[in-house]
Amino acid sequence: MGFSVSASVAIIFAATLIAFGMFHTAAFNTVERVTDARNAAEDDLLTQQNTAIAVHNATYYDANNSLIVTVNNTGASELTVDGTDLIVDNDYQTSFAERSVDGDTGTGLWLPGEQLRYNVSATSQPDRIKIVSGPGVASTEVVVRG
Repeated sequence: MGFSVSASVAIIFAATLIAFGMFHTAAFNTVERVTDARNAAEDDLLTQQNTAIAVHNATYYDANNSLIVTVNNTGASELTVDGTDLIVDNDYQTSFAERSVDGDTGTGLWLPGEQLRYNVSATSQPDRIKIVSGPGVASTEVVVRG
């Protein structure tokens, strides 16, 4: 066996090692990404299963054209006030006369057992409201006149 045969075998062996190293890195990174995504999805599902909200009341007051909505966090997950959405007659609400958790307008957390209160200006009585929490759990209620 001459030098050229040995050199070509060495080159092929080195190329095989390099190719395997690149394949191994790509495969390992892909498996790691898929595992991380599955873990994140499981965490999101657990949070959603531990989240529960219940509309306590939704009352419209003619005297001052306001809609008062109170919602209880009846689950085990802490929610964010900004991550909770209010929909009134299919209109997404972005401005509130008041939004508070147990009377505190400065907090951003809505903990289990606490009550979130919305005060929304409305020119006429809406039919229904819907509250959607950050994890996607929702509750709907018919608006009554106060």
